[in-house]
Amino acid sequence: MWIYEKKLQYPVKVSTCNPMLAKYLIEQYGGADGELSAALRYLNQRYAIPDKVIGLLTDIGTEEFAHLEMIATMVYKLTKDAKPEQMEEAGLGDFYVNHDNALYYNNASGVPWTASYIQAKGDPIADLYEDIAAEEKARATYQWIIDMSDDPDLNDGLKFLREREIVHSQRFREAVEMLKEERDRQRIF
Repeated sequence: MWIYEKKLQYPVKVSTCNPMLAKYLIEQYGGADGELSAALRYLNQRYAIPDKVIGLLTDIGTEEFAHLEMIATMVYKLTKDAKPEQMEEAGLGDFYVNHDNALYYNNASGVPWTASYIQAKGDPIADLYEDIAAEEKARATYQWIIDMSDDPDLNDGLKFLREREIVHSQRFREAVEMLKEERDRQRIF
């Protein structure tokens, strides 16, 4: 059970209506390495991982849902005042026709989210390496969106998210090292 505060993990501000940036951000909403995939991956993997790491996957998995909420808010703010022509120009015409300004889990190319994005091998070290890779890919995507954006307010929130990806990657790396040391100790006996 969680306690939910009705506020975002970090304030989300957007300077101007910009459907093109919204299109790019949708990648982090419903893409393979986006926040939904990460949250579900980590919360799923925790059932086949040693007790020492369950809390880490639970904490990071639930935080990813907070990031998903931030992305949804950013996309909404970037498109809420957009005219249909602006949505079309941004390559979101099909999206607009199907969903108006509602959010839908798909990637920036319009491909719907799929459970095949969630990796779970059942080997704790293999799964954690997958998690490290996912965090690094998300970090790279955030950086590329920042590079394409001229909105300082939006970039502030994106930088926060990018930094959290780095922290998550570091925590997963620490967990891998801990599990490797434990595995190596058990081989000695």
